[in-house]
Amino acid sequence: MAQEKQPSGDSLDIVGPQFPESVADGVIAVWHKKPGDSVQRNELLAEVETDKVVLEIMAPEAGTLSAILTPEGATIISGQVLAHLTVGTPAAAPSSTTEPPAVPAPPVSTDDTRISPAARRLIAEQGLDATTIASSGQGGRLLKEDVLKHIAATEATEIERTAAEAPASAQSTVGSPVNTSPSTSGGESGRTDKRVPMSRLRARVAERLLQVRQNTAMLTTFNELDMGAAMELRRSHGAAFEEQHGVRLGFMSFFLRAVVSALGRYPEINASIDGDDIVYHSYFDIGVAVSSERGLVVPVMRDADRLDAAGMERWLGDAAKRARAGKLKLEELSGGTFTITNGGVFGSLLSTPILNPPQTAILGMHSIQKRAVVRDGQIVARPMMYVALSYDHCLVDGREAVGFLQAICQHVEQPGLALLNL
Repeated sequence: MAQEKQPSGDSLDIVGPQFPESVADGVIAVWHKKPGDSVQRNELLAEVETDKVVLEIMAPEAGTLSAILTPEGATIISGQVLAHLTVGTPAAAPSSTTEPPAVPAPPVSTDDTRISPAARRLIAEQGLDATTIASSGQGGRLLKEDVLKHIAATEATEIERTAAEAPASAQSTVGSPVNTSPSTSGGESGRTDKRVPMSRLRARVAERLLQVRQNTAMLTTFNELDMGAAMELRRSHGAAFEEQHGVRLGFMSFFLRAVVSALGRYPEINASIDGDDIVYHSYFDIGVAVSSERGLVVPVMRDADRLDAAGMERWLGDAAKRARAGKLKLEELSGGTFTITNGGVFGSLLSTPILNPPQTAILGMHSIQKRAVVRDGQIVARPMMYVALSYDHCLVDGREAVGFLQAICQHVEQPGLALLNL
């Protein structure tokens, strides 16, 4: 978007963002303004959904939105003109003394920024009133799950009402569907199917997963590790750590430090295939999978080897918060050399993580459970975790993959090894 100050009355193009090479295009998820609306400088005009993040289009100057050239749902490319803005100070909103509102403003309106893009799109598709939907997100944010619950509750109520009003002889008639929404098909006994468009993020995830299956020789090796030492360290020093660094000590930093150490010993794991070449990376950019309401995103921790545990925990907390709010930047989601995913937060005991191309390997963490193990000839209960390493056998042999995973287990089970650089 143009940044120079424009004379009043001039028309200014509102253009889309410049996408990096890894993002081909985007889709207009929602317009927060309509033609004729007054806008202030840096006011949110629209949101563009890519296969990775949602980008905000802000007003470069104060004025009036004179025309929208690309409607919601349209696909755009880098720098495409989206709308026209007539520059000039917008008319001030009427004061409450001259035109008092008839009723108090609803807690969530259709143009409220507290509505997530996914929820707003679903509201528009179903023709719903956002003010009638209860929100459960942080700070009163209306989530997609809230809209789906509202739709389900409304359909259930309608089914009960229809069944109560219809005579018994009409119950065999299939002519009139319960829900007349264009995205819902109905049948007898209230059986319905809802059809909603796949988000670009979900479509991209599906595409990449199929690509991995078709273009890599993916294998997975498993191991288990004893989390007792890490849990004791966290229990003994967690409070002091938080007091000194202002952030809680989690388990992910243990694994991140272990991964960095193991990658240094096994460079094939920190490499990628580019055509007929193998690219060995001298840096450690670790992606950490984060679940958001839009789906799974993988922000990348740059130069992880330069961060201590406190720095890692601060980065993790900030990245997770911004991922769930849809505030991650595109450059934060590309260029990783290795990925960690933690299915244990959802209760997964064991799974096979899928590669994040063009990376060579991915580590999967899982739930911690007390299990019977043998220690010094005695059967004891220990907090154990299964870990999985999926790798591309085109580049990584089994010996390296197993050795890498064992190195991670060793470092997590013996946290002191990181202090000795072993």
